[in-house]
Amino acid sequence: MAQKARIAVLISGRGSNMAALAYAAKAENCPFEIVLVASNDPGAPGLILAEAEGIETFSHPHKGLTREDHDQIMHDAVTRAGADYVVLAGYMRILSDRFVRQWQDRMLNIHPSLLPKYKGLDTYQRALDAGDSHAGCSVHLVTPELDDGPVLAQTKVAILPGDTPEILADRVLIAEHQLYSATLARYVTREQDPDWILEQVRMRALALAETYERPSFGTPGWRVGSEKTGKYFAYFSHRHHGETGSALLVKTSGLDEQSALLDADPELYFAPKFYGKSGWIAIRLDTGQTDWDHIASWLKKSWHMTAPKRLTKMSDIADQF
Repeated sequence: MAQKARIAVLISGRGSNMAALAYAAKAENCPFEIVLVASNDPGAPGLILAEAEGIETFSHPHKGLTREDHDQIMHDAVTRAGADYVVLAGYMRILSDRFVRQWQDRMLNIHPSLLPKYKGLDTYQRALDAGDSHAGCSVHLVTPELDDGPVLAQTKVAILPGDTPEILADRVLIAEHQLYSATLARYVTREQDPDWILEQVRMRALALAETYERPSFGTPGWRVGSEKTGKYFAYFSHRHHGETGSALLVKTSGLDEQSALLDADPELYFAPKFYGKSGWIAIRLDTGQTDWDHIASWLKKSWHMTAPKRLTKMSDIADQF
């Protein structure tokens, strides 16, 4: 099994969602582990539970500090713990833009409504007042705007006759405990999912001028130019031609550059069986640590070597500005 993702959980109270994550993490096949539970309240009951379960804890009160200064203290604690992701579990603090940017795409939150409905507080009462048939919960990525990040998963919870906000909250909490651990497990392993990887490559390839996708020998490929005269500048390979794992195939300047790349970083690059003799290089994409800016750079470089001069001239001019 691949190395487990290291999770820091931020809480402000009893930490029931934190507890659900901690117990889920005890399963042998769980892809994440809880390395820190941190709070803005040193008296948070969830800290006692985390300590009893052998999880490192940290707390620092926010009173008397600016939001930015307190967030920096929390960020430093999370970083010292070696966390890969931050998970909010009843953390009753609005985070500074700087903290959110530092953990962009690596911070998740669970919210007790079916977003985009009922952002903020009093979600159960608002659902009851609206006469909704269902309430529920949502796991989303955290962005600077409150409860507005991309939704990763949701669970609907039926509203029953006679429900009060308190009764409904208890039932939604059961759904939260189920949803959060399952969604987190999927999210931290997304970079081993060939479908997710392909979408990342596709998005970056099709962002280049006059490109389109066309399968080649059973694998997705991207061409630049017209439908009749276009040429391939990249392919996506997943266990293709007997190779293991997922990889991006792009052009190099020739066999000398290919050889230099293989010598410099054999963990990242390999010579593809079908295209290697032509100087193409394969870049592994399923290590869980893909540098997508690096991939975008390779796609553009390969596109530049393949595209008609009229396009490369336009690209060169644009790069000067």
